[in-house]
Amino acid sequence: MMRPVDRLFAALDHPTEAAALAQVDRLGSAVERYKVGLELYIATGRRVIDQLRTRGKRVFLDLKLHDIPETVLRATRTATQDGVDLLTVHASGGRVMLERAVEGAAGQARILAVTVLTSLDVDDLQADGNPLSVEELVVRRALLAEAAGCDGVIASPREVEAIRRAVKPSFLVVTPGVRPGGSARVDDQKRIATATEARAAGADAVVVGRPIRDAADPLAVVAGLLKELQ
Repeated sequence: MMRPVDRLFAALDHPTEAAALAQVDRLGSAVERYKVGLELYIATGRRVIDQLRTRGKRVFLDLKLHDIPETVLRATRTATQDGVDLLTVHASGGRVMLERAVEGAAGQARILAVTVLTSLDVDDLQADGNPLSVEELVVRRALLAEAAGCDGVIASPREVEAIRRAVKPSFLVVTPGVRPGGSARVDDQKRIATATEARAAGADAVVVGRPIRDAADPLAVVAGLLKELQ
């Protein structure tokens, strides 16, 4: 049984290690799991992961790997030596690439396939020549990821119910684009929902970045999110 604190990943969207760790130390024991994305990883490399693990935190490394299968195999093998729990790859890289990512992780970390970025909507897909709806494409990619041996997917809260109907119960669904209840904040993420809505739809965990990072009282925001995730 997952606790609410297990369902929340706070995204460390910072340009420096010092800024990221200041957020971690401010949140203290209220948050146990953190997402390290491209900006921070490029700036710090493994150092920030080591610092998080020293503080007893669990790490979701969100690199969204997307390359030829051999490159992804080798990159995954290297990245999972850092002691991370989760690592992302792009489902659009195809089944063989996803299988190589799973092979490279070798059980050291769980592989999550990114379905469709939350910054995209149906108009964006159509402009790229894709005739499917967002939900149809997300479900297709979720099934592909499951068949390739991935542990789960990243998808917006709006597609969680459809994914749940298509995949086995143990398949993880982690949702970015999540806002605290009552928040009307709009940014470059188009397919968003509240933490309550994401959890009700069947999301295993949510990723929350700017609403925590930019809050005047981030601990209060975290406390509210944890109530929504019960």
